[in-house]
Amino acid sequence: MLILKGLILFNLGMIAYQDLKTRTVYWFLFPVLLVMLGMLHYKSVLPMHFTYAVGINLGVILLILTTLYIYTILRIKKPFFKEVFGLGDALYFLALAMALPTVTFIIVFVFSLLFSLLIWLILKKNSKYDTIPLAGYMSLFLMLIFTITWSSNSINLYLI
Repeated sequence: MLILKGLILFNLGMIAYQDLKTRTVYWFLFPVLLVMLGMLHYKSVLPMHFTYAVGINLGVILLILTTLYIYTILRIKKPFFKEVFGLGDALYFLALAMALPTVTFIIVFVFSLLFSLLIWLILKKNSKYDTIPLAGYMSLFLMLIFTITWSSNSINLYLI
């Protein structure tokens, strides 16, 4: 389990580094992250709870992406995956949906988006890019959350 957690942190670090540096991430990091987070979640809860949580989480992600897509078409009028939202961000959302029970997932998801917005507002003046490295910032946030919870015996993300 310790090796799996270390590999998850390494993978999240690679996603963050690549996204922050070049705004491109090797595609295979997302499926690997999805499998590792899914394994950790599956080993931490009952199989039935895992199945329900992943199904609900994927529904939440689908609802968010559909709403964003419709808003982009009607309001922004730009190509969705080319200018508005990165495919890597969507793949990261899918990996995150596998990671946690539904209530924990929603809390972590919302706060990671707020964290990303706050960091972007602080650092955007020094950036050579006009885009937000969403998967990178969210990876940093998830690394922080996992590091805190895994080093503390009193916090369990799978019991919330």
